[in-house]
Amino acid sequence: MASRAMSAALSRAVKIQACGPSFLLVRGLSASSSKAKEDSWLRSLFVRKVDPRKDAHSNLLAKRETSNLYKIQFHNVKPECLEAYNKLCEEVLPKVYGGGEYPCTLVGTWNTWYGEQDQAVHLWRYEGGYPALTEVMNKLRKNKEFAEFRKERSSMLLSRKNQLLLEFSFWNEPVPRPGPNIYELRSYLLRPGTMIEWGNHWARAIRYRQDSGEAVAGFFSQIGQLYMVHHLWGKKYI
Repeated sequence: MASRAMSAALSRAVKIQACGPSFLLVRGLSASSSKAKEDSWLRSLFVRKVDPRKDAHSNLLAKRETSNLYKIQFHNVKPECLEAYNKLCEEVLPKVYGGGEYPCTLVGTWNTWYGEQDQAVHLWRYEGGYPALTEVMNKLRKNKEFAEFRKERSSMLLSRKNQLLLEFSFWNEPVPRPGPNIYELRSYLLRPGTMIEWGNHWARAIRYRQDSGEAVAGFFSQIGQLYMVHHLWGKKYI
């Protein structure tokens, strides 16, 4: 389902191992091509415009009943270290975050399958927004076990990237699912000023995929690369 706001697509697929014995798959998309951008701009002259608003799009599109903040991490792992990296994360992360001391939850963690290889993707939820994120960061600085974990992990990584996200108000809250599953992560880079229009279209269209249980979560970026949208879809893997 392509959007007027998306110039073109560069696909990426991901195999996921998350939240128990689930087996998952993820795909991402990003915008490219100046020719496609020009075509998109020409089409925009003939489509309905969203009325200008003084409100920030984060206030208009995000959930008001919760103050959750999400962080998505992309870790590019050395090919020979991927198995050791997964084992290290499996051993340490539940131990560090499982005691209830930190106001955050590891929603899911995955390894790439197609596209960019040897990549790990982690999705975190901070219950309480930015104050919770700050609290977690301050506490982790004093956690010796986590410091050792980061030191050992850093020797396995080629690069890493974080992005902070808010939930779309009309999307489902991401929750654990019985597996095995295939997940598809689609990421879109929007033209500045089109976020509200994107949200308007998907608020109407999402119900067609929510009925089948495919719509897992929808986010938009707050810090990092702006005007980014992430859709997470899920299906049973047989």
